[in-house]
Amino acid sequence: MVATLVCGLAGASASDVQANGACFSDLFGGSSACCDDVCCDDACMTECCCGDAECDSFGCCDDGSCDSLSCCDSAGCAESCLPKLDSFAKKLGCGGCIQKSDQCFDDFISPMIDFVHFEDPRNVTELRPIFVHHRFPNQLGPGNIPAGGSLQLFALQFRIALTERLSLIAVKDGYAIDSSEGALDGLLDSGWADVTAGLKYNLIRNVKTGTLLSAGFTYEIPMGSEQTLQAIGDGQFHFFATGGQRFLDGNAHVLSSVGFQMPVDQSVQSTTVHWNNHIDVRCHDKVYLFTENSWWHWTDDADAGSAFGVSGLDLLNLGDTAVEGNDVVTQNVGLKLKPKRNMELGMAYEFPLTDFEDIIRDRWTFDAIVRY
Repeated sequence: MVATLVCGLAGASASDVQANGACFSDLFGGSSACCDDVCCDDACMTECCCGDAECDSFGCCDDGSCDSLSCCDSAGCAESCLPKLDSFAKKLGCGGCIQKSDQCFDDFISPMIDFVHFEDPRNVTELRPIFVHHRFPNQLGPGNIPAGGSLQLFALQFRIALTERLSLIAVKDGYAIDSSEGALDGLLDSGWADVTAGLKYNLIRNVKTGTLLSAGFTYEIPMGSEQTLQAIGDGQFHFFATGGQRFLDGNAHVLSSVGFQMPVDQSVQSTTVHWNNHIDVRCHDKVYLFTENSWWHWTDDADAGSAFGVSGLDLLNLGDTAVEGNDVVTQNVGLKLKPKRNMELGMAYEFPLTDFEDIIRDRWTFDAIVRY
């Protein structure tokens, strides 16, 4: 892909590329003002954005021509959908600290499985409330320890694009309501989750091929409620890479991420690696169907803690002393609605594929996303 980009640029001047609609994004920095498909909302179509071209159900020009984001923005398209949000973001913008979301990949949707670790590769500014209804297995670990019940989580993620490439991400917080049973009932109670935040940098952004690659890290601050099995040890780091690819003219997409979660104090928290995958199909107008899977592998036990043989996945960290070598794979199926190009409403049902379930019997996840 890189060789193709270099050869293409070497064989044509910038004006020739622009004239032929062959706009390419830069790699690892520089300006990203060129879209292969300029998006405007239906209510604000102008000659500047689309000219005589037809528009799809997102209000996007589908003639494949290039235009600048500044042209689209000057027509009011980026500000007409949610003017109050735009105004609020501008007030917080402190002279350009908060950037608008990348609008050249608005045909993508964000993943929902393992929402703490599976990061969207796009550079966006957004608010994302999340509700999770999580059910525990009736028995835990190889010892078949009686458990059961459920947990409900109310969370709010946010992401802030600081530059065209760099963003601040806050991926874990919120309040958990405990309805667990059995052995978990004595360990777990309602309370606040830890807060996890970090940085993400967009390494590759190619609007013509629809290719994205980003990398970053987060740190989980141990400031939650101890009775909710939070605030354990000295926190933990998560290092990740995440990418995406557009297919079928934006009617299908694949996302994938890999990460390593390393606690600061490995004597009280376990260490894991994980791999997440997402595939979606836009099936009708603004409706997407998707499925995702998540693989967790435990590389190291805690030295002290419980001996249930389970660890807690993305919700809890039990600090278990008998999880090294464990593997769990979960799958979900879901639906997303995009009423506007900067809004998403999603729901997904998740279930384990492996005999080993860790702490998941099944899970419902609901989210809403509003982007600036």
